[in-house]
Amino acid sequence: MNFDTLYHPYSSQRNTTIANKGMVATSQPLAAQAGLDILKKGGNAIDAAIATAATLTVVEPTSNGIGGDAFALVWTKGKLHGLNGSGPSPQDISVEAVKKLGYDEIPKFGWIPVTVPGAPRAWAELSERFGKLPLTDVLQPAIEYAENGFPLSPTLAKYWKSAVKKYTENLQGDEFKHWFDTFAPNGRAPEVGEVWKSPGHARTLKSIAETKAKSFYEGEIADQIDAFSKKHNGFLKKADLAAYKPEWVNPISVNYRGYDVWEIPPNGQGLIALMALNTMKHFESTSTNSLDFYHKQIESMKLAFEDGKKYITEEKHMSQTVEGLLSEEYAKSRSALIEEEAIEPEPGNPPKGGTVYLATADNEGNMVSFIQSNYMGFGSGLVVPETGISLQNRGHNFSLNEEDDNVLMGGKRTYHTIIPGFLTKDQKPVGPFGVMGGFMQPQGHMQVIMNTIDLSLNPQASLDAPRWQWVEGKKVLVEPNFPTHIAEALARKGHEIQVQLDRGAFGRGQIIWRDEENGTLYGGTESRTDGTIAAY
Repeated sequence: MNFDTLYHPYSSQRNTTIANKGMVATSQPLAAQAGLDILKKGGNAIDAAIATAATLTVVEPTSNGIGGDAFALVWTKGKLHGLNGSGPSPQDISVEAVKKLGYDEIPKFGWIPVTVPGAPRAWAELSERFGKLPLTDVLQPAIEYAENGFPLSPTLAKYWKSAVKKYTENLQGDEFKHWFDTFAPNGRAPEVGEVWKSPGHARTLKSIAETKAKSFYEGEIADQIDAFSKKHNGFLKKADLAAYKPEWVNPISVNYRGYDVWEIPPNGQGLIALMALNTMKHFESTSTNSLDFYHKQIESMKLAFEDGKKYITEEKHMSQTVEGLLSEEYAKSRSALIEEEAIEPEPGNPPKGGTVYLATADNEGNMVSFIQSNYMGFGSGLVVPETGISLQNRGHNFSLNEEDDNVLMGGKRTYHTIIPGFLTKDQKPVGPFGVMGGFMQPQGHMQVIMNTIDLSLNPQASLDAPRWQWVEGKKVLVEPNFPTHIAEALARKGHEIQVQLDRGAFGRGQIIWRDEENGTLYGGTESRTDGTIAAY
C-alpha cells in the first residue's frame, strides 16, 4: 500500500488526513468530533464508532435514525468480526396480508414496509463485547445534541428540504403527523445555520444508554412503538421487538490482486461488490484511467448486480450459496461474457454449494467499519410520538412474488443495501472503507478498491475520483467531472451514458488505512457531502 500523496487529477479536493493516536471519518463534522472526544476520554475505536453512530441519528436524520438498521466490521486483537444489526419483518406480515390491503408491491411509506429496528441493540451489543466505556458515557454527545440542538450544515439542509417537499406531497393520514411535528416543526425544513433540536430523541437515547437498549425492545419504548402500531393497524408488535437480537457473523471475502476485500454476508449486498471484483481479477490490471478499465468495471458490476437481485436475501432463504457465487469457476464463466460491446446482463447459474457510513481507528490497533440507515432518507415517514424515533422502511425491498428468493415472509430479513467494507493484506489490517448510497454502495466499494489497488491512489484521491453508476440494462450515469473522452468512448461501445448533475447520487464514502509498520493512520473523506475527519 502506497500512502504517499500521489499526483492525480482527482486528488485536488483536499489532502489525505494523517495522524497516529486516533481517527474518526464520517459524513458530518459534529458526529466525527463526538467520536474523537470519546477516544480522548479513554474509549477505543468501538466506543468511538458507537458514539459517532448515535450522534449521526441526531445531526444527520436525513440519512439514518434510531429506528434503522446497522452493520459493523470490527478488527480487534488480530481478528475481523462481523455484526449484522438488521431487523426482520414482523411475524404477522405476509404476501397474502399485504395483497389483501390492495397492494401489488410493497409501498415505500407507512406501516407495511416497517421492519424491526436493529441499530439500538447493535450499539449495545458492540459496547458489551468490545467497548471500554459505559454506554451512558458513549451516548452522551448524541444526547446533548438532541437536547440542546445543533445548526444545520449545507448538504444536510439541502436533503432535509427535499425530504419535507417529498413527504408533504406523498404522506397523507394522521399517522404521519408526528414526522412533520418532529422534522418540520415550523411547517418547513430548517435552514442552513438554523438550530434544530429533538427533546424526544434525547429522552430515547438516555433510556437506551441506561438500559443497554432493553427499554427499546422490551420496556417502555417498546410499549410506545407497539401502541402507535396498533392505533394505525401496523404489523409491528412488541413481541417482534422483544425477539430481536443482532447476529455475529463470519465476514466473507475475495482476494483481489493480493489484498483481501471483506464484506458482511447476505442479507447484505456486499456480495455484489465481491462478485464484481472476483470477475475483474480475471483481466489484466491497468495502471491508467483507460477506456478498458471503465468498460470492464461496468460490465462486471452489471453481471454481479443481476445475480444479487435474483439471489440475495436472508442467507438461509437463498437458492444459491455464497460459496458458489464467489467461486473461481463462476467468476471465470462470468468474465467470459464480457466483450468489446456493452451487454444486456442476465443472472447466471453458479455451481451449487438515503445511509450514513463511518470509520474509526485507535492507537491500540482497533478499527471499525460501521454503517446504519433508515433507507430512502428519513424512512417510512412514521415517527413514534414523543420519542424522535423515525421508523425505517426496509421492507420495501421485499418481493410479493412467491417465486423470488427475497419474497416477503414474517420474521425474515430482506435484501439489504447498507454494507461496511474492510481491507486486509497477508492477514494484517489495512483498514475500513465504505460508500453509502442505496444501490450505489457495492458500485462505490468496487470503484474505491480498484482506485486504491489498481491505480495506487491514496485514500482521498480514491474517494475524489469521478464515479459511474450502472442503473439498468445499458444505462450508466456519470458525474459531471467524469472524463468526457472516456464517456464518449463508452457510448461508442453501446453504453447509454447520462450525466447526473447531483453528485450526491454517486455515494458518500470514507476510508482509513493503517500503516502496519508504524501505526500511522491515513484518512480520506467524501467531497460529495459535509464529510470530515477528526483525528489527533
